[in-house]
Amino acid sequence: MSAVIDGELSAVRASRLGWDVPTGNVLERECAGQTGLLEPADQSTSRAGGVEGAGEVSRTQQLITALIVFGPFLGALIAIPLLWGHYVNTTDLVMAAIFYVIPVLGMTVGFHRLFTHRSFKANRPLRIALAVAGSACIEGQVTTWVATHRRHHRYSDVEGDPHSPHRFGTGTSSILRGLVFAHVGWLFVTDSTSAERYAPDLLADRDIRRVDRLFPVIAAVSLLLPFVIGYGLSGTLGGALGALLWAGLLRMALLHHVTWSVNSICHTFGGRRYATRDKSTDVAILAVLSMGESWHNGHHARPSCARHGAVRGQLDISAEVIRLFERLGWATRVRWPAAEPELAVDDSSCTLSEGFE
Repeated sequence: MSAVIDGELSAVRASRLGWDVPTGNVLERECAGQTGLLEPADQSTSRAGGVEGAGEVSRTQQLITALIVFGPFLGALIAIPLLWGHYVNTTDLVMAAIFYVIPVLGMTVGFHRLFTHRSFKANRPLRIALAVAGSACIEGQVTTWVATHRRHHRYSDVEGDPHSPHRFGTGTSSILRGLVFAHVGWLFVTDSTSAERYAPDLLADRDIRRVDRLFPVIAAVSLLLPFVIGYGLSGTLGGALGALLWAGLLRMALLHHVTWSVNSICHTFGGRRYATRDKSTDVAILAVLSMGESWHNGHHARPSCARHGAVRGQLDISAEVIRLFERLGWATRVRWPAAEPELAVDDSSCTLSEGFE
């Protein structure tokens, strides 16, 4: 693994912020679970990401981001008045559910728990399928997504975190401003994350490189396919547009805002069972739509565990899908929480399924 933290830079930052930054490989520390447990910095002087960015986000990238963020809403505002009462039916809603669930699980099970934290090992067909499904969320390439998230865990809610809602301070106006920033604002700032530094394993993975190159095609297909299916089922342009509206635009908008809510809401509101050194929280109301990702405090307490909702009553659909893959033999070396995970705030509370080396 080629990504090595600059020792001098880390030492300076550690001295200034008052916490220790171990030297060595970023990826090895991230996957060992040494993430999300850094002491919060003084937010009045923090400039999250200012020293960690790999360079500026181009104007073209910002325009594409704006299209992805605001495009579904604008399209829906135009389409809903035209189609309301005419082309909304059960088929559209079923399609919307399918086109929501599959990409979200590709992101939660694939992008997050497999590729970012190595919570389990997947066979090659499953790895590729999860990478493609997650790319259909249209939240960026696998490598870019993973690099950003590993950086978030390394600097959670302190300087260097790409999307902390506590970036601007603790006052009411500062928190509101931070929520907007953590939700969508961070997508537009000129502070990209280095994949060479945070995701060298994925850059070296031939299959992932191919999926990354195909990202524009996958994104386009995820929106065009509902239109084509809608036309095939109804035989009318109105039926095709209705399917595009519900299974394309509105599905995409809901998916994005649920994901971004984990960045914003799940670092501001909710319960904290674990005394992590960041401000991560558990938000039950988002558990179903996020497929278990909103048990965020539990995740930050044990980043590499396959189950985020480790306490009885915490529904974690993504973990159940991983368990199904394990039973089918498609996933191995799964890191499951110990019997009483609430007693620990580190990955030593994760046990490994049989066959883990």
